[in-house]
Amino acid sequence: MRADDARDDELLVLLRNAADAAGAALGEGLDWSVSGGHPGQHVADVVVDDAVRSVLDPAPVAVLSEESGLDRASHAVIVIVDPVDGSTNASLGIPWYATSLCAVDDDGPRVAVVRNQATGVTFEAVRGRGATRNGIGIRPSDADDLTDAIIALNGRSDSYWGWRQYRSLGAAALDLCGVAAGMLDGFADCTRDSLGVWDYAGAVLVCSEVGAHVRDAAGRDLIVLDPAERRTPVAAGTEALLAQLLAARNA
Repeated sequence: MRADDARDDELLVLLRNAADAAGAALGEGLDWSVSGGHPGQHVADVVVDDAVRSVLDPAPVAVLSEESGLDRASHAVIVIVDPVDGSTNASLGIPWYATSLCAVDDDGPRVAVVRNQATGVTFEAVRGRGATRNGIGIRPSDADDLTDAIIALNGRSDSYWGWRQYRSLGAAALDLCGVAAGMLDGFADCTRDSLGVWDYAGAVLVCSEVGAHVRDAAGRDLIVLDPAERRTPVAAGTEALLAQLLAARNA
């Protein structure tokens, strides 16, 4: 086994353990009231973040979390964390919310774990080694025309783009993994720069490892390490559908 493969395996175990800790913290009785921290943060988000950090902090990695910012940035590997992506869903008992973790290095996303904490369904990816759902290989759909496509939207579109159907599910990390697995044909963020890198980094690696395509609507780099930066991701299983979604989104 190459040294890089061994390191990837170590990172994968670390991210799995962090997702386990998040799941354990997401028990009954969590306080979903507003925390008083950054806008949209619940008390429960902080509790789950603390559980994830209890696993990550002893490891030789930096951490960039939606809830606690960037810490120990001098490390070569940074783990991007969204402790609860879709926390509104979680607070309402809607089973579409996830813990998303993505280890990145100088070459970009390296190892990712995105776990639906309501169902246990887990997407994993390692750079150059493919992606899985619950350990089984996945692939995106081959839909190449918007009129045949079922897409997920983050936010609300003010117009009809010509899709066959759409869904607004409320957890971008899972929506994007759904594109990677062929559950959805595409995804589009209808807001303007509302998603942080923690919302999509892990899913970007899952998508790229199976040949699905993710772009920022404005053509910017998606993988950024500034907690203040926001992006507008659009994704599809095929380049043709991606082009149509970008054109519709930016019209």
